[in-house]
Amino acid sequence: MPDRGGGPTGPRMRVGRPSRRARTLLMTLGVLAVLGMAFTMFAGFWTDWLWYRSVNYSSVFTTTLWTKIGLFFVFGLLMALAVGFNIWLAHRLRPPLSAMSMEQQNLDRYRMGIAPYKKWLLLGIVSLVGLIAGASASSQWRTWLMWVNGVSFGQKDPQFHLDISFYTFDLPWYRFLLGFGFAAAILSVIAAALTHYLYGGLRITSPGARATAAATGHLSVLLGVFVALKAVAYWLDRYGLAVKSSDFKATDSWTGLRYVDANAYLPAKTILFCIAVICALLFFATLWRRTWQLPVIGFGLMVLSAILIGGLYPAIVQKFQVQPNEQAKEAPYVEKNLKATREAYDIDDASVNEYDGKSTTTDKTKLRDDVDATASIRVVDPNVVSPTFQQLQQMRNYYAFPTNLDVDRYSKDGKNAGDQDTVIGLRELNLAGIPKNNWINDHFRYTHGYGVVAAKGTEADAEGRPVFTESNLPSQGDLGTYQQRVYYGEKTTEYSIVGGPQKEIDYSDDSGEKTYSYKAKSGVNLSNPVNRAAYAVAFSEPQILYSGAIGEGSRILYNRTPKQRVEAVAPWLTIDGDAYPAVVNGKIQWIVDAYTTTNGYPYSSRTTLGDTTADSLTATNNQRAVVAQQNQVNYIRNSVKATVDAYTGEVKLYQWDTKDPVLKTWMKAFPGTVESRKDISTDLMAHLRYPQDLFKVQRELLARYHVEDADTFLSGSEVWQVPDDPTNKSGDAVPPYYLSMKMPDQKAQAFSLTTTFTPNGRDNLSAFMSVDAEAGTSDYGKIRILKLPTNTTVNGPKQVQSQFNSEQDIAETISLLNRGDSNVEYGNLLTVPLDGGLLYVEPVYVRGGGLKYPLLRKVLVTYGGNTAFEDTLDEALNKVFGADGSTTQPPDGGGDTTKPPPTSTNPTVQQALDDAQKAFDAGQEALKKGDWEAYGRAQEDLKAALKRAEDAQATADKGSGSSAKPSVSPSPRSSPSGSPSSSPSG
Repeated sequence: MPDRGGGPTGPRMRVGRPSRRARTLLMTLGVLAVLGMAFTMFAGFWTDWLWYRSVNYSSVFTTTLWTKIGLFFVFGLLMALAVGFNIWLAHRLRPPLSAMSMEQQNLDRYRMGIAPYKKWLLLGIVSLVGLIAGASASSQWRTWLMWVNGVSFGQKDPQFHLDISFYTFDLPWYRFLLGFGFAAAILSVIAAALTHYLYGGLRITSPGARATAAATGHLSVLLGVFVALKAVAYWLDRYGLAVKSSDFKATDSWTGLRYVDANAYLPAKTILFCIAVICALLFFATLWRRTWQLPVIGFGLMVLSAILIGGLYPAIVQKFQVQPNEQAKEAPYVEKNLKATREAYDIDDASVNEYDGKSTTTDKTKLRDDVDATASIRVVDPNVVSPTFQQLQQMRNYYAFPTNLDVDRYSKDGKNAGDQDTVIGLRELNLAGIPKNNWINDHFRYTHGYGVVAAKGTEADAEGRPVFTESNLPSQGDLGTYQQRVYYGEKTTEYSIVGGPQKEIDYSDDSGEKTYSYKAKSGVNLSNPVNRAAYAVAFSEPQILYSGAIGEGSRILYNRTPKQRVEAVAPWLTIDGDAYPAVVNGKIQWIVDAYTTTNGYPYSSRTTLGDTTADSLTATNNQRAVVAQQNQVNYIRNSVKATVDAYTGEVKLYQWDTKDPVLKTWMKAFPGTVESRKDISTDLMAHLRYPQDLFKVQRELLARYHVEDADTFLSGSEVWQVPDDPTNKSGDAVPPYYLSMKMPDQKAQAFSLTTTFTPNGRDNLSAFMSVDAEAGTSDYGKIRILKLPTNTTVNGPKQVQSQFNSEQDIAETISLLNRGDSNVEYGNLLTVPLDGGLLYVEPVYVRGGGLKYPLLRKVLVTYGGNTAFEDTLDEALNKVFGADGSTTQPPDGGGDTTKPPPTSTNPTVQQALDDAQKAFDAGQEALKKGDWEAYGRAQEDLKAALKRAEDAQATADKGSGSSAKPSVSPSPRSSPSGSPSSSPSG
C-alpha cells in the first residue's frame, strides 16, 4: 500500500494543535476567570452600596458615584474624540501613493501590515487614551462639585478684587480644564504627526519639502491650539499669584503677592499672554500662508520673552529695587498676608494682653485661696493613667482602654457637664486578650466592649489611684442608666457578625458569662445569599458564604471606628485625631470634630496638617494624630460636630459653623446629610468642646501671626515657638491641655484648652495661650494670649522642669523613687496664670516594684520662685504659699499612725481591723523606704483585712436586723483633695 506519511504503523499524529476538549477547557477557564473578575468588582461595589444604605447615607454614595461616572465618560469621550478625530483627519489628508518619496515607499510594508486592522487599531488607541483620561478626570469629583455648587464668601481679595470663592472653587476647576486641554493637544499633535509620517504627509530624510500643505495646515492648527492654551495659562497665572507659595525670610510658608510679584511677575504674565495670543494667531494663519516661518519666529519670540520678561526681569527688580529697601517695599504686602492669614485660620479675634509674670500680692493666704478659685487643677493625667485604668478596671483580658484617655466635664450627679473635670475611657474589646483566637471567637462570640470608666480629674485616693465615679462591670456610679455595650470604638477594627444563631459573650461576673444577641438594626443583613457571597469575596473569607453560624437575622458590622465612619459618610471633611466618648441621653456617643479646609485662600499662608498637629502624644499614639493628612491648607474651620453611637453605630453630622461658605458648598452638593445646629440636644451640647487639632494649628500660626504690625513681623523679633514637652525625652512639641480655669479677664472658671510659647531658640516663657473650650457659651472659641515682658525672664516649661530636677531634696526623692525596678513618670506640666504670676503644677507617678501600673505619689508645685514636692496637691500648695487654704479640709490622720485604730464590739471585726491597721502601717513604712514590692504586699493584706471586717460586720448586722455599715477603714493619709480616702481602692 502507498505510504500515507504516517509511518509504518499508521497515520501521522497531528502535533501542536490542541484537541477540541482542551480548547473547550481553556475557553471555560477563560470565561470563569472573566466572571470571577467581574464578580470581584461587583462585590466591592455592592458591599459599599449596602454599607452606605445601612447608615442612611446612600445619597453620599450615589452622588459620588454618579459624579465619578459622569466625569469619566465625558472627559474620556472628549479625549478619545480629540485623538481619534486627528488620527482620522491625518489619514484622510494623506498624499496619493504616486506622490510619495522613496522614504515613504519603504514604509509601505508597515502600512500594508496594519491595513487589515486599521479600524481596530484606531479603536484601541482612542479607547486607551479615553480610559486614562476618564480615570484621571473621575478623581477630580471634589473639584467639580465645589465648582458647580460653590457659594460666595462675601469677601474680596485685595489685589484683583474678586470674591474668595473664585480662588477656592473656580480656579482649581479652570486649572484642571487647562491641564486636560494641554494633554489633549499634545496627544493629538503626536498622533497626527505619526499618522502623517506613516502615510507620507511628513518626511525626514527625503529631499524636497518636509511636509505636505495638508499636513502643515493640520499640525499648525494643533500647535496653535496648544499656544492658545498657553495664553490662557498665562492669564490664569496672574490670579494664581494670589495663592502662590514662595520662600520669604519673614515666614517659612509665605502665600500671596510680594512686591516683585505685583510689579514684575504680574505685568510679565500680562505681556506674555498677549505674545502667546499673537503667536497662536500666526499658527492659525498657516492655513492660508502654508509656511512655518512666521509661526516659528513667533514661538521663538514667546520662549525668549518667557526667559527675559518672566524670569530675568523679576530677578533684576528683586535685586536692585527690593533688597536695598526690603522693609518698606514689602510692608504693604505683609499687611495683606497678616490680615488674610488671621481671617483664614479664625485667629483674627485673638486678644493679646501684656502680663507681668510676677505676683505683687503679699497676702499669702489670699493667694492660696485664689488658687482654688482660679483653676480646678487636674492631677490625674489622662495620658499616663491608662495602665492604671487597665489594671483596676479591665476585669477581663478581652477588654482594653485606649493609650490616651479623654477629659470631659460632668456634674456631681454625672448627668450633665458641670464643675468636675473627669478623666473618661471606654472598656473596649481587645481581641488579642481572648482565651483562644479562631474565626468564631474573633467574629461571632467576642463582639463588643462594655461600659464607661470615669474618674475625678482633680483627685487621687490615699494610694495614688484614681477616684472612680463610674466603675466595675457592669459599670455603676454617677452616670446613671445607659446602654453600656460598645460595638463601635477606637480599638474596634475587626468586623463582627451578630444577631444570628450564634450567641455573643456579653460580660462576665461572679455567676459566670452572660450571653447576648445584638438588637439594633446596624450593619448589613447577611440572610441574602448574594450578600453573603459578596462579603465572602470582599473580605477574602469564604466561610462567610457557607458557615452555619450565619443565619436568619445575622448582620455584619464593619467600618467600626468613629473616625472611619465619619470619613466614609463625609469624605469631604478632614477628621480630628481625637474622638472622645460621652454619655448623652442614656447612650454612649463618640463625639468627632470635623473640619472643612481649602488651600486656595488668597494671601493666607499655608501649613501642613500632619506636621502641625504632631506632638509628644501623637508620636506614641498614632490614633490621635491626623494620620495621612500631609496635604497643605491655608483655611480651616471646625464646621461640623459629628456623633457616632457606640451601640448602633448611627452617624449624625451637625452644622457647627453656620457661616462657613465651604461647608455651605458641600451641603449643596450633598443635601440632607448635615443636620442643623438647632438639632443639637442640650445634653450633647454640654459635652462638646474646642478641638485639639484646630487649636494646634492655630497656636502654630499665632507663633508668628500674633503681631499685626508689618515691620515687627518682618523683623522677626516677636517670633515664638511651641516648646518641646519637658516631661519626656521625645523631643516633640508639648501637647495642649484641657483644664477648667479662669483667665485674668474672666469672672469664673471655664473649661479651656491651654498651651505655652517660648521665644524662638530660647527656653524662657514668652506667652501663655488659652481658648474657651466650653461649647454653648458666648465666649466659646475666644482665644486669649498673655504676653510676657521681653525685658525680663520668666521660666518656661523646660526651665521649670530643670528647676524641679535640680532641687537637692527633690532630686534625692526622685532618685529614691527610681530605685530598683521602679520608674518615675511625670504627668502633664500644667501652667495657671495667678495674680500676675504663673503657677506650675506637675503630678509625679511611680510604676514598678511589683505594681504594673503608675500611681500618683508626689505633686510638684512652683510659684514665685518657691517650690514644693509633697504627697498631695493641697500639701504642696500650702508649702509654696506658706498658708493653708480656707477650703482645705483637715486631714483625717494625715498619715499619723499613732492615732488609735477604729474599734468594734464584735471580736471578729475588731481582729480584722487590727490586721488592717498593721497592714496600713507596714505599707506606709515600705513607702518611706521605697520598697514597692513590700508596699504591694501590704496593700493586698490591707484589702483582705478590710474585706474580712466588712463581711463579719455584715453577718452581725444581718443577725441583729441592723442595716447600718460601720466605718472599717484605718486612718490613712489624706487624699489630694484634703478629704480622707474611704478605702484603698477608692
